[in-house]
Amino acid sequence: MIIQTLPQEFTVCKISNLQYVNLLQDFTFLAKTDDEISLVCESAHVPPNTTASEPSWKGLKISGILDFGMVGVIAKISNALAEAGISIFVVSTYNTDYIFVKAENYDRCVQTLANVGCEVK
Repeated sequence: MIIQTLPQEFTVCKISNLQYVNLLQDFTFLAKTDDEISLVCESAHVPPNTTASEPSWKGLKISGILDFGMVGVIAKISNALAEAGISIFVVSTYNTDYIFVKAENYDRCVQTLANVGCEVK
């Protein structure tokens, strides 16, 4: 499995409304439920109507298009990182999955994934 590192710093946000979210920005992950709106975005693009935030995340992208029938992709990654004591935040898109780890755990994360056979670029 090839995992691409993303150079940006990300922030996980809770926002009050969609007014300041620029969906034209790359790496804008949005989830709206009946009781919250969550946003993962580059730290440089955190909107002013953020009501709570968790900064300093680094991102990794699973390269290629993952078929919906594929089983265990996130489990392999999350199990390895859990054993190393590294918490993750996962976002899935139609094509692939993104794994976010706190910046202070990033180097250990990359090494852990390499140790379980992932090619981290």
